[in-house]
Formats: sequence, structure tokens, C-alpha cells
Amino acid sequence: MSDQSFAPVPNSITPFWRTERHPLDQHRSTPDLPAECDILIVGAGFSGAALAHFLYKDNPTPPSVVILEAREACSGATGRNGGHLKPDVYLNIPKHIKKYGVKAAVEVANFEASQVLAVKELVEQEKIDCDFVLTRACDATVDEGLAKEIDAAYAELSKSGVANLKDVHYTPCKDAERGLKGALNCFTFTAGHIWPYKMVMHLLQGVVNKGANLQTMTPVTSISETPLPDNRWLVTTDRGSIKAKKVLLATNGYTPHLAPRFKDHIVPVRGICSRIVIPKDKVAPFLPQTYSIRHGPSLYDYLIPRPDGSIVVGGAKSDFMPYVGEVPEKPNQVIMAGFSGHGMPLILLCAKALAQMVKDGGAFEDTNIPSVFKVTKERLDSTKNEILDGLQRENLQSKL
Repeated sequence: MSDQSFAPVPNSITPFWRTERHPLDQHRSTPDLPAECDILIVGAGFSGAALAHFLYKDNPTPPSVVILEAREACSGATGRNGGHLKPDVYLNIPKHIKKYGVKAAVEVANFEASQVLAVKELVEQEKIDCDFVLTRACDATVDEGLAKEIDAAYAELSKSGVANLKDVHYTPCKDAERGLKGALNCFTFTAGHIWPYKMVMHLLQGVVNKGANLQTMTPVTSISETPLPDNRWLVTTDRGSIKAKKVLLATNGYTPHLAPRFKDHIVPVRGICSRIVIPKDKVAPFLPQTYSIRHGPSLYDYLIPRPDGSIVVGGAKSDFMPYVGEVPEKPNQVIMAGFSGHGMPLILLCAKALAQMVKDGGAFEDTNIPSVFKVTKERLDSTKNEILDGLQRENLQSKL
């Protein structure tokens, strides 16, 4: 496998979410970089903005915070995704039980389920104009082998009673096709969709108003291998260096570029997401929910209706556990990354708990973040990589 460590590329394609630019899109709070700060956040997407929001929230004596972004604000994954707030409340629980045990698997599912209403509450409290819609997601399977596997796993999960499935409505094969041609089963549950760029930019505006120093178009090129004699970290950019007491990495797929320990653990994978506009002389179809169509193991398309009648269509892979918490052997470095295309229903409450941990100096175990998200030396030392293995299997299958 080729080297997966690279920085954000300049002059990237403009996605739909970024067609209405916010005044902070290209913003530098000060002409020059500050020489030092208490907390330096690398990345101005959902993770970085949410971390900053919670660092300032209800904090009468906030630390000095600098946010560095390689390109424009919210120009990475958050500005290019489907805007889909879809928790995994049933599908992967059986797999997670086998791998992590019942307690951990249910912990993850409950954490995800709580995110949708948490985002709704944030949008309402902060009065964020971001087209938030509370709805239901509809999962349908069109692959016969996968449908049988999912049906059997769901039946076993329901019988065991270990997970809360009250919000999940299951439709078996004999009735599933009424909603989608070729469907062999169907599951619906609470979800949401949003204009992610508008939400993130609102959060960034809020923290900038409170004193955060936002520096866009400022790629970080390196972080010192070890702390300086005064225990601060030296963060180098193409515009100069900053000394920071704490460094928060909200860099997702670009993380290995700055933290080599995550190479082959956080692997960027290219995905496709597009917006389909209904012709002016046509009437948009009535689509009351969001939809995911599963074509095979780890492969599905999603479809999200927009209030303007357009449709956002994308594709995704199976979820893998993110890396959240303190970076082993790097005191005062914290990470929140590796969401594998599933960040929207995970990031907000991860950021809330992680920001509190940073403020209080508490332990990861004192938060409500699922234990399997924790960054550990064992995870980083492991040579097993489900993402790379999955890509290799798919490449092999495509040649058959």
C-alpha cells in the first residue's frame, strides 16, 4: 500500500455546501500568527469548530485558542459530505458484540442514537440557520445474500434484548418492496439532515466573537517530535511557528501527515457525493425520509432530499472506530479523528466530552465517550487494518 500521509491539496473542487460563502471562509483574526497560545486546534471542520465551541461555552475564563486551517474554513470532509445525521442503531451491533463485547457494542449504539437530538438542541439553542430537518432514515437491502444475513442478525439481536430497538421499525421482505423497488428488507429510525457548512461556520463565528484566533490558509507542516523544555509543543506552519501548551488534532484523514503514529490506522479514502437538481419544468418527487440502499457488504448509496427539491446522493463504506482522546506518549496532545465517513452522528458529543476533559484535566474514563474510541498504545501498535484489508478485497473483487 502506498504512503497514505499527505496534506490538503490547494485549489480543491468547490462542493455544493460551500457555494454560499461565510465571511469567515478565508479569515485571519490577526495579520501574523500569535507566538504562543494555551490551546491550538488543527482543523476548522466540524470537529475543530465543535471543540472550540465547547471550550468557550459556559467558561468565564477561557484559554487562549488558535485554530489553524490549511485551506478555507470547513473545506475538508465536513464541507463535502452528505449532511446526513444517521446513527447506526442496529446494523453493526451484532458485529461489534463479537469484536468488543455486549457492553461496548451497546455503548456505541446508544452514543450514536443520542447525537441526532443533541445536534437538534444545539441548532435550537444557538439559533443556527442550517436547514436542520428531523426525520427518519430508511435502510433497504437489495442484495439477497446480505439481506438474509442482516435479517438473521436482527432477529437474534431482537431476541437477546441487549439493545434498545424501540425506535427501529423493521419491514421484512414480503412488504419491503412497497417502498423501494427490489428491496428485500427495510429498517427505519430517527435521523436528521443538515447544511453542515452553515452549522460549522456559525460555531466558528461564535468562538471568534469570544476571542478565538482563526487562521485559514495556514497549513501546518509539522509538530515537534518531543515537547520543548517548557513542556509546550512547537507547531510549524508555512507562515511561522506557534508554541502551544496543548495541541488538539481535528485533522481526520490528514492526521498521519502530522502524527506519523496514525499511518495505516487513519486511512483517507476517496468518496463520491453529488447534488442532483430537479429540472425547472419538473416536480420534485415526494421523499419524506432519507434513504440508504445496501448493494452488498460494506457498500451502499445514500439519498437525502433537500428542502429546495434537490437530492444529495453519495456512497459510503462500513464504519470503523474513530480515535478520540490523548495521544499515547505525547503529553498534552489530543486527537479526534478517523471517522471513516461517519462523523456527523459522532462528532458533536465526542467534542463536548473531549473539551470538558481538556478543561478539567480529567481522564478519558470519566467521559461518556465509548471506551472503544479511546486511543491506546495497543491500537497504534496493532498491524491489523480493516480499512486497508477491505480495500484490497474490493480491488480483488472488481477484477473478477
